[in-house]
Amino acid sequence: MTDLSNVLVPTSADEAAKAFGDGAGIVVLAGGTTVVPALKLGRLQSARTLYLGKAGLDRIERGDGTFSIGAMTPVSALVDGAPEPLATFARQVADYEIRGQATIGGNLCAAPGGTTPTGDLQAPLLALDARIRSVGAGGARTASVEDFLAAGPDGRLVVEIEVDAPKRAGAAAVRRPHAHAYSVLAVAAAETANGVRVAILGAGPRAVRAASVEQALAGGASAEEAARKALDDVEPQDDALATAWYRRQVLPGLVERALNDLKGPG
Repeated sequence: MTDLSNVLVPTSADEAAKAFGDGAGIVVLAGGTTVVPALKLGRLQSARTLYLGKAGLDRIERGDGTFSIGAMTPVSALVDGAPEPLATFARQVADYEIRGQATIGGNLCAAPGGTTPTGDLQAPLLALDARIRSVGAGGARTASVEDFLAAGPDGRLVVEIEVDAPKRAGAAAVRRPHAHAYSVLAVAAAETANGVRVAILGAGPRAVRAASVEQALAGGASAEEAARKALDDVEPQDDALATAWYRRQVLPGLVERALNDLKGPG
């Protein structure tokens, strides 16, 4: 591992885990698309920076219907290498340059946006019931993506994300025509071994599961009927892209579109 004063550059996952320790005083630099601007603007302070670009965490491995995705895998590699609806959401992240630089681990751990939604990939990872492998105080740990997001990334270094290919997947989004193509509101749906899971991005600080929609579907409701339950699961907010009122009007229809979009890998 290279130690450049206050910048640590591990060359393996084990070195990265050792350098990270319990995360105290460490800023993790992956693709840098959100961290570097925050550092430049003084919004983020760090005694030491851990750069993961040489740690060997940028790969996608597939076996028996399971995808193991290294935390440093660029978003662009997910477009053709990840299962739906993750691939579709990756395709809609920002622009070509950002997708080539940003990473799945960085996107998962993105702090809640102040003026625009962040963490675009959280919704499809929730829909796919992803497992998050991380290291930190107490050693290695594997947690559901829901538990990981609920606890927050502080004190944990994500090294790998694992998802199973769904039976069917669907997606729907309202996107702003802009150089970085921010998603105003988006819905991911996937039929897993445990039934259909639905997640919503853009209706709050982080992506959330639409449990009421899922329960309605499990009870035999149609896509239209289940979609009406979406507002039971979220409290839309105003931000720089749209008003809470607009999101409340649009969300049920967007959920219905995602459910009607459910289709198999073929």
